[in-house]
Amino acid sequence: MDKDINIGIFGLGTVGCGVVKILQDNADLIRKRLGFGINIKKVFSRTSKCKNLITNYIYAKDYKELFDDDIDIVLELIGGIDVARKFVCQAIDNKKNIVSANKALFANHGFEIFSKAAQNGVKIGFEASVAGGVPIIKVITRDLMANNIKSIKAIVNGTCNYILSQMFETHESFETILNKAIKEGYAERDPSFDIDGIDSAQKMAILASISFNAKVEEKDVHVEGIRDIDFIDIDFAQKLGYRVKLLGIANSKDNKLLVRVAPYFIEQDNILAKVDGVYNAISVISDMTGQTTYVGKGAGSLPTASSVVADIIDIAKDIESGTVKDTLSMRVFEKMEFVDIDSLESHFYIRFSVVDSVGVLSRIANVLSKYNISIKSVVQIGKGLDVVPLLVLTHKAKESNVKKAIREIEKNHQTIIKNGTVLIRVLD
Repeated sequence: MDKDINIGIFGLGTVGCGVVKILQDNADLIRKRLGFGINIKKVFSRTSKCKNLITNYIYAKDYKELFDDDIDIVLELIGGIDVARKFVCQAIDNKKNIVSANKALFANHGFEIFSKAAQNGVKIGFEASVAGGVPIIKVITRDLMANNIKSIKAIVNGTCNYILSQMFETHESFETILNKAIKEGYAERDPSFDIDGIDSAQKMAILASISFNAKVEEKDVHVEGIRDIDFIDIDFAQKLGYRVKLLGIANSKDNKLLVRVAPYFIEQDNILAKVDGVYNAISVISDMTGQTTYVGKGAGSLPTASSVVADIIDIAKDIESGTVKDTLSMRVFEKMEFVDIDSLESHFYIRFSVVDSVGVLSRIANVLSKYNISIKSVVQIGKGLDVVPLLVLTHKAKESNVKKAIREIEKNHQTIIKNGTVLIRVLD
């Protein structure tokens, strides 16, 4: 039997404890399938929910002990950027293979880390950084390697998908469902990272990078969240045959790249429209396979930990065969030009909050017409109230023109326009 592989773990939080559980509960299964075992050799963590569950390990007093010669793979499971970056770079300098679930780290410093890994002849596993238990990184970098990827459309934040799904099912407000999500553990006490689209943007930066061999960082992603979505929007969408989803979209054309995260109206028969609750879904469109879609739980201790363990096993097999190398060397990544989202053409849904009086629609329609924006359908909801929602669905228009029109309407017609206007794109 081949030599067992030793790992060191930095961080015993939710994911770290999930990794421990899988490696210990399924140790015999893993050994049987691999022909050798995966041993937790050393652990460093300031706090832990599962220290007492780990057997036959050494608790390190300093994370540098994880760089000892008898450790083959190091796990970075602490999250955040600064400390994680320092730790990972030092581990690579010490010729340690790395497995991490840290989306923020790779979305902001992935190129530095992969370049360093290539120089030091070690491998980075980061499957768990994007969609929890959905093995999308391996699909793109291995299974679709011979395909020219055209676009990625993805639901990559379970919290937002849960909120929008619950609003659709219960007809309750965004705030009501958000509070329920926090109580049930589907959202953090400070949910900003999720509902403002930041989490999705980090994941889309990683997906776009590996899909288009492009240098994409978090700052390159156009980001909008779901704070302004109301049940009115979801109800209107349903009546028109759509669902509202927070989508991450990346597409490339003529060596130009656009990566964005925003709410979208999606036709109800689209497979992404049918993915509800905390599930993630990634649709990849490529030249040879067409559209393939991957669905699964995008968060949680065990789904995410399962992806971490899968990376450990992949690297362990490479170590045993003596073929460890970084297949994502930065030498194959190109600096691409990014397209401004204002240049896009799309159908748009616009929700105005207007004074309920004669002539309001006419004044709004005149401004839209000025910017070559044609109205496909319009509905005013409510009667007898001081301010009512006016819902407009446009024909295809240029985004820059739509935004100019909204700004002019809000500036020049303050007597009839109240509150903030909501703009949602319609997915073609």
